Amino acid sequence: MKINQVEQLVGITKGNIRFYEKEGLLTPGRNNENGYRDYSDADVVWLKKIKLLRMLDVPIEEIRLLRSGSLTLEDAMGRHMIQLQRRQANLAAAQGVCAQIKDSRSQLDALDADRVLESMERQEQEGTKFMNVGKQDKLTRYVSPIGAAVLILVLMGALIALVVWGFTVSPEEAPPIGVIIAIAAIPAVMIIGVLAALYQRIKQIRGGEEDAAAQY
Repeated sequence: MKINQVEQLVGITKGNIRFYEKEGLLTPGRNNENGYRDYSDADVVWLKKIKLLRMLDVPIEEIRLLRSGSLTLEDAMGRHMIQLQRRQANLAAAQGVCAQIKDSRSQLDALDADRVLESMERQEQEGTKFMNVGKQDKLTRYVSPIGAAVLILVLMGALIALVVWGFTVSPEEAPPIGVIIAIAAIPAVMIIGVLAALYQRIKQIRGGEEDAAAQY
């Protein structure tokens, strides 16, 4: 079946479906006649399971482990329940701070931010986290692609420098300048490709998936 049919059956957007494909969570077949994606009934069933897990805010990496069989559903739910309990405790602490501010009936100009921050810092020392977990999770996704891109760029840059240095050590034995440029162009093209891929990946992280449960 086509992606439009899958979108209607599962109740998620085509953008989300393609995102899951890019993340390796879904591998639809291809129509031999036109090369288009050909989704099966099994793909629809699996996408519904992904939708369920994402609505519970189970991370993509956890779903990937579930699909590969590296993690059982029982263990995944147990681990996720612990995370939800911690988040619930953090939210309860934040709710308590909001209630204190509300009950003080202070206006913004009169709010004693130092006192409130000191109280929050004491709670953080005891294990509470006053932060947006979703933003932190998204920030974590940037680390891997950026780190890999930097490593490749450094290696390719070193290769270009080595090529140029090798041909300048003995100018009389160096090949024509055109050959030198052609050899140095190979890692240069790779650098451009890596930067383009990194840009696409960052763009994907920023808006590839509609994370909020209300979007499903």
